[in-house]
Amino acid sequence: MSFIEYGDTIKDGDTAIVFLGHESMFPVKVQHGTVTQTKYGVIRHSTDLIGKKYGSKVTCSKGGWVFILHPTPELWTMNLPHRTQILYSTDISIITMMLELKPGSIVCTGSGSLSHALIRTVAPTGHLYTVEFHQQRAEKAREEFREHGVDHLVTVTNQDVCKNGFGVSNIADAVFLDIPSPWEAIGHAKSALKTEGGRICSFSPCIEQVQRTCLAMEEYGFTEIKTLEILLRVYNVRTISLQIPDLGKAAEDNSGTGFDSSNPSNQGSPGANLQQGTVQFKSGVPLREMVGHTGYLTFATKS
Repeated sequence: MSFIEYGDTIKDGDTAIVFLGHESMFPVKVQHGTVTQTKYGVIRHSTDLIGKKYGSKVTCSKGGWVFILHPTPELWTMNLPHRTQILYSTDISIITMMLELKPGSIVCTGSGSLSHALIRTVAPTGHLYTVEFHQQRAEKAREEFREHGVDHLVTVTNQDVCKNGFGVSNIADAVFLDIPSPWEAIGHAKSALKTEGGRICSFSPCIEQVQRTCLAMEEYGFTEIKTLEILLRVYNVRTISLQIPDLGKAAEDNSGTGFDSSNPSNQGSPGANLQQGTVQFKSGVPLREMVGHTGYLTFATKS
């Protein structure tokens, strides 16, 4: 099993996604002899998972059922154990495009959620250098990359990127910064980027961080500095009932022509129910509560 290569059959040691519904899913490491508890009952890995095809419908001990899905970067983003604040697919998609990533690209970063999407983009010949300040999180990241079959495409370093940089020089096509003080790492990012044309992106939740980062980018000679914000607005499709408006003119026309709404023969006429009643139709309605702001994305190019 690998996050960058699809496998048809569930094997011992795989990471799989147990899908109970669009708002309810979780990852599980498949192990012979292990069981997983769900609200629908027990899933026995040896008999219910190993050897079955991904996408299979599995019946639990209580009679309920779940789907077992092959992991993808998108599903992992939704189910990642939150060690820190993570990025979601809305921001990840624009980051991948604006950094101009492709198979073979070399990227320096430090975000666990973003890393899986970047690895899939740069595979099979690219490489990801990720720096993590906390030793425990760095070890956990190495373990996850190894379990997910992508460890040959990523190098995890445990150090302070603001003081020690990314550990590489003049080879990266892109650098992504997701730290509290990105302006302190702009110089190291410039050193890691290739001689000319490399791209950098900084993610910050506060505009004050963005201002200091842009000033640092200008100081180090970056060009094409641009900041944007991605706002996701979700709509639900609902049936809405609205009262038919009284426009007046139809009533006047009917009175002038001797129209009698009490006459059964006129009940099906075009103006019969314009004065009263409601009409139902489908409409897109925005959610009453939603996450609006995630963060500001600042992009620039090494001159």
